[in-house]
Amino acid sequence: MAATSNFIRLVGEHLRMIRESKGMNQEQLAEKAGIARARISEIENGKGNATLGTLAKVMEALEITPMEIFNFQNLSDTKDITDKKLLIEIHRSMLMERDLNEIQYVIDNTKNVLKLMDKKTGYGQK
Repeated sequence: MAATSNFIRLVGEHLRMIRESKGMNQEQLAEKAGIARARISEIENGKGNATLGTLAKVMEALEITPMEIFNFQNLSDTKDITDKKLLIEIHRSMLMERDLNEIQYVIDNTKNVLKLMDKKTGYGQK
């Protein structure tokens, strides 16, 4: 269930980012898509599970393709995401697109950065 919830939140956050990049507010998108503004808000906040029909209307209103709506790599630049699981899911999505050697490189560097951070903060030391 958690993976589904994270996916719904990812889609919602991405839709919000796309809408804002196109200079639209929720009311404008709702009007153009022919759905209620409250429904747009629910979807963007991950509180509502959009049907495929609703997603199709939103994608048409935003003039985007299914490939664009499910490409979460651009979300890595979003600084206002504060949910730890959601951030991890975004980065997982980014890594899934990469070559195995690149993934290993990222993991190795992450371990090194975490070791340096642990030394600085004393994390894990008694």
